[in-house]
Amino acid sequence: LEEAAFQLQQIFRIDISIALNILGIESMRAGHCQVAFTCFKLAADRGYSKAQFNVGLCYEHGRGTEKDLEKAGFYYCQAASSCHPMAQYRYARYLLQHGPGSHWERHHKAVTLLEQAAVAGITEAQAYLGVFYMRGLQPQEKKGLKYLQLAADSGDAQSRYHVGVCYEQGLGVQQDLAEALRHYRQSAAAGNRQARERLQA
Repeated sequence: LEEAAFQLQQIFRIDISIALNILGIESMRAGHCQVAFTCFKLAADRGYSKAQFNVGLCYEHGRGTEKDLEKAGFYYCQAASSCHPMAQYRYARYLLQHGPGSHWERHHKAVTLLEQAAVAGITEAQAYLGVFYMRGLQPQEKKGLKYLQLAADSGDAQSRYHVGVCYEQGLGVQQDLAEALRHYRQSAAAGNRQARERLQA
């Protein structure tokens, strides 16, 4: 009986958090940012990762509350620890730009989070990692190309352009100008200016 009561309590807690988060999203859409922030915060403080992520967004962009990157980082961290993929990406970016601790620790943790988000299908994380591995102090071109290809396949025109560059210059792959042209054309068709310029060149 005690176990059943505990389970009911958990379900009730989760349902309230879901409802508050939905109410927050609807309030944000209607332009009631302060109401949205209050709803997100109530749900976030109950441990609901989607709401924690939304509170992070509010603090990062100053919607419904004062802009505060440290608080945004805190809420992204909470949501990321519950394996929220977009929060993993946002918290990784926060760590690389503003985070506490030594540079090496932040860098290592950020890359781990970016890889988790990329595997979960977050295009932004795939694109970021692709460029990161291509341009690092010790470039890992094959790894970089793998992530750029994933982001390109998810529809990211900028990553498609970078894949073209890899084929043109033989970065992480055998040089293949025909394949480079194919990627440039796809990227240009999706509106990428750099790809259009490269095709003209």
